[in-house]
Amino acid sequence: MKIKAAFVLFDGMTTLDFAGFFDGLTSLNRLGHEVEYELCGPAATVTDDRGMRLGDCRVDPDLSVFDLVFVPGGFRTRELRFDESFVGWLRTAARAPWIVSVCTGALLLGAAGLLAGRRATTNPSAYELLAPDCAEVLQARIVRDGNVVTGAGVATSVDIGLFVVEMLTNVDTARQAQHMMDYPYYRPGRANRSFSVYPSLSCPGEAAD
Repeated sequence: MKIKAAFVLFDGMTTLDFAGFFDGLTSLNRLGHEVEYELCGPAATVTDDRGMRLGDCRVDPDLSVFDLVFVPGGFRTRELRFDESFVGWLRTAARAPWIVSVCTGALLLGAAGLLAGRRATTNPSAYELLAPDCAEVLQARIVRDGNVVTGAGVATSVDIGLFVVEMLTNVDTARQAQHMMDYPYYRPGRANRSFSVYPSLSCPGEAAD
């Protein structure tokens, strides 16, 4: 398998949202697959919500040319969703085969119209903000609705990285990636359904899909 991914970065983003997913997805390069990626953003260098600078971003590329577009969260998403220049650029992801967000990155997908008619999740603190821009907000750790996958709060980035690995390949590959990351909490077996709900870690038992 070969995939080309775009990681959307922006000022005020939360780096763990990005790094957890990045680690999981790019682990495929050590498992016989090929993941190419580009850091993309509204500027060549962005500064995260703790003051760390991340550079070498490709500025405002057409996101439709990528196989997968990933959007992290951060408190600034609440403001950025009203930035028509940024949101207009994000709309170019509409034709990407896969669209993924973690935490309040879902607010940006919603603002761009990419969650219209879909069920989704986000950081629990932002459920009410997301509700007008999707069909239904689910109180879950991960929600897949067709080709769009959304994740809950910050540390969910690790789980959603493994979820997408499983979705793109299979359960065995996800388990290999999980082992390499020494991350025992992910529970494979849901990612290859066109609609899937991965429950919150605090929820006992299995979620109804």
